[in-house]
Amino acid sequence: MIFTLAGGIIIAIGGLGPALGIGLIGAKAVEAIGRNPEASGKIMVNMLIAMAFAEAIAIYSLIFAFTK
Repeated sequence: MIFTLAGGIIIAIGGLGPALGIGLIGAKAVEAIGRNPEASGKIMVNMLIAMAFAEAIAIYSLIFAFTK
């Protein structure tokens, strides 16, 4: 019982930070492309790399929550 509750808390907290980070990364990338459309290729590549790093943190918390 306690492990299930702890796993849920780990996933909730571990997913909150990356979700906010990915949202901010996407918003700022769209804002930057709106200001400078010519640089959209470089901005998109950097955005996708940053989102992948942020998502990795959520995946680590998911793995940690399911290993007891």
